[in-house]
Amino acid sequence: MTKIVKDADNEKERDYILQDNKKTRFGAGFIITILIILILAVIISGLYFEWF
Repeated sequence: MTKIVKDADNEKERDYILQDNKKTRFGAGFIITILIILILAVIISGLYFEWF
């Protein structure tokens, strides 16, 4: 089974999607932040244009 995050201590492990390092944490945080901003923008625009 493919694991999501690679364990930093296990160098033999090759079946992983994400590595547990600074670059991966920054990328995931950046993507989550942008998605939250987009969701808030949709909600605010819906309220502004009285769609809800």
